[in-house]
Amino acid sequence: MLEDLESRGLVQDTTDRDLLARRLGDGSVGVYHGIDPTASSLHLGNLIGVLVLRRFQEAGHRPIALVGGATGMVGDPSGRSDERNLLDDETLAVNLAGIRSQLETLLDFDGDAELVNNYDWTRDLTLIEFLRDTGKHATVNQMAAKHSVRSRMESETGISFTEFTYMLLQAYDYWWLHTNLQCELQIGGSDQWGNITAGVDLIRRRSGAQVHGLTWPLLTRSDGAKFGKTAEGAIWLDPERTSPYRFHQYFIQVPDEDVERSLLQFTMLPVAEIAEVVEAHQRDPGRREAQGILANEVTSLVHGRPAATAAEKAARILFGSPVDDMDEAALEAIAAEVPTSDIPDGGFDAASNRFDLVELLASTGLASSKGDARRGLAEGSVYVNNQRVSGEDTAVAADSLLHDRYLLLRRGKRRYHLLRVESQ
Repeated sequence: MLEDLESRGLVQDTTDRDLLARRLGDGSVGVYHGIDPTASSLHLGNLIGVLVLRRFQEAGHRPIALVGGATGMVGDPSGRSDERNLLDDETLAVNLAGIRSQLETLLDFDGDAELVNNYDWTRDLTLIEFLRDTGKHATVNQMAAKHSVRSRMESETGISFTEFTYMLLQAYDYWWLHTNLQCELQIGGSDQWGNITAGVDLIRRRSGAQVHGLTWPLLTRSDGAKFGKTAEGAIWLDPERTSPYRFHQYFIQVPDEDVERSLLQFTMLPVAEIAEVVEAHQRDPGRREAQGILANEVTSLVHGRPAATAAEKAARILFGSPVDDMDEAALEAIAAEVPTSDIPDGGFDAASNRFDLVELLASTGLASSKGDARRGLAEGSVYVNNQRVSGEDTAVAADSLLHDRYLLLRRGKRRYHLLRVESQ
């Protein structure tokens, strides 16, 4: 298990590599990864950790996904230059519900995976009890020496006492999970190393037990940008925030320099199979087959295989491929990406069983006027279902509807409008 993670570039620090390897080889281990519910959806940065949990589960270990209902109220200073906004109960409840539903698609909770919320064991914890049983085992010197705390202390904004205590709260989580759920390994991104080792130390001092920590490098692209971020913002797992098509396209556009690492870390494909994909890709990078496999695999994990297939087909349509054999799922994927409307009044002539294309172009905004529509037709820049329309042909037969419902109009290379007919 550990060798597989290392071969994928998913190990940066471990508390004791050899001891951890022996323990993983001895039998099932409880492995915990925490997620703060700062939004109602996970994003690509979270996906790495959830997939590492999945890798552990598939290797016979017991994943524990912790959603931080309590720590989300405090805010983790790790990797941040300013303090997070504290979340109220109502916002937390919405965020927790959204995250739970996504975790359930990625981990097998019908098996031995567990989903926990640290609010359940901290809400009744008194300050005196926390200081007596947890605070006394950590020195301020040790806490201030952690990079996540030290960097904030040296910044202009400083660090609040609230955020300063976050490390102890996370350490307490690890102790509680070890005591109650026999958890022996905490995993996280490299910015969590200080918090993880604080938990390891707390368990050793309170219980005398040997537990472990493991982190992976924070993922950035070859150009230094944060992976999972675009000019429009984060890439979310929630299809309402980032559509499956856009999610799929994000991975299609991964640079060649990043595709191998992305395949290793974002897919469940075996390392040997990935090596074959990369070798084939290097022989003909222009075909971008590695990116296609990457996009299909990750989209399938998050949204399901049908959504990945629909996104792939939608991309082919929007890049000019014929649409005659496209299914409704692909067309609905397009509907989420381009302007879409019902056939306007007067657009369908029941007597002739034809559509007035000039009228449609003008009413959908693909032409500024009927005159502009006629000019577009004359120039040959108008397409119906990705087929160029003759300049003299201003009518489209109703049997051109795809699946008796859809008509895809295009002006030029990239201006699309999808029409849907609810009834004829």
